[in-house]
Amino acid sequence: MKSFVNASVKQTKINLLDFDRKGMQAFFVEIGEKPFRATQLIKWIYQEGEHDFDRMTNLSKSLRAYLTEHCCIVAPEIIFEQVASDGTRKWVIEMGGGNKVEAVYIPEENRATLCVSSQVGCALACTFCSTAQQGFNRNLTTAEIIGQLMAANARVGEQGRVTNVVMMGMGEPLLNFDNVVPAMNLMTEDFAFGLSKRRVTISTSGVVPAMYRLTEVCDISMAVSLHAPTDAVRDILVPINQKYPLQELMAACKKYIESSPRGFITFEYVMLEGINDSLADARALVKLLKHVPSKMNLIPFNPFPNTQYTCSSKEAIERFRDVLYKAGIVTTIRKTRGEDIDAACGQLVGKVQDKSRRAERLERMGLST
Repeated sequence: MKSFVNASVKQTKINLLDFDRKGMQAFFVEIGEKPFRATQLIKWIYQEGEHDFDRMTNLSKSLRAYLTEHCCIVAPEIIFEQVASDGTRKWVIEMGGGNKVEAVYIPEENRATLCVSSQVGCALACTFCSTAQQGFNRNLTTAEIIGQLMAANARVGEQGRVTNVVMMGMGEPLLNFDNVVPAMNLMTEDFAFGLSKRRVTISTSGVVPAMYRLTEVCDISMAVSLHAPTDAVRDILVPINQKYPLQELMAACKKYIESSPRGFITFEYVMLEGINDSLADARALVKLLKHVPSKMNLIPFNPFPNTQYTCSSKEAIERFRDVLYKAGIVTTIRKTRGEDIDAACGQLVGKVQDKSRRAERLERMGLST
């Protein structure tokens, strides 16, 4: 794939990476062109890696001239890379205006997974997550989201091409709904990246109204950051639970399963010593998920500076797993990847300025980390 121009230029022009096929069709109709031009242009951008409109030979000269004058194809740029001992790569990606996010590339024997960010920082303040302690700056555009996948493939080449995408990087994807959905559409678009809907996963902490909205427009796989079997504990670990408690979250999960390509929800559960890792917690989790087809990922807590939490012991995690497994819940213990470069789950930071003064508020609440 050819390299794309730096995201710091041409911002007055329309960035065509902001459009999925439906959006691109609407754009062409608006400028007096036929909708099929959208498919042609998407193939040029994503299959041919072309960003010079003059080389798009099946477009008319007049259209090429219009696109050159009014449009651009601008993807974000990787400005820093760290490689872990296990082969995991963490990339710092420049988003302009001093904003940076992090994306993580995880190669395995039969697949390569990219963990993609959706926001600069995060607004949800989950107390066990390093990213959440940095505050929130802004949503990423569709171009900035899909551009992470483009940048990854350009960096690793065909042999390491991304096969799976998880929207589990910085930010809460469903709080950036209108930009995330077109990006995911491009990931699964036959004329763009062509990934299976089973291989693209959106992770949410439980933005219930957006979960219902997603069932109407998209049917990719879903993961839910659960982390507690009761409202009392989850209210602290995942504060959005105070707005959308577990009963409402489980109802939204069951509704989403009706259209899910996998027929189940993957639940993420970080293991915190003395907080959510007892056998009683495991039994409460079994009761909570009794009527929700699910798969459980138990995540050993990845520490970060000044955190108040510690990871559950290996033995405690295995005992917890056994309770779930005996109850018929498919349960895995996630292998920690990239921990030595702070690329593991919950460790992405991106050097985001805390414009929301979250650290001060958490300290006043007795939840400083």
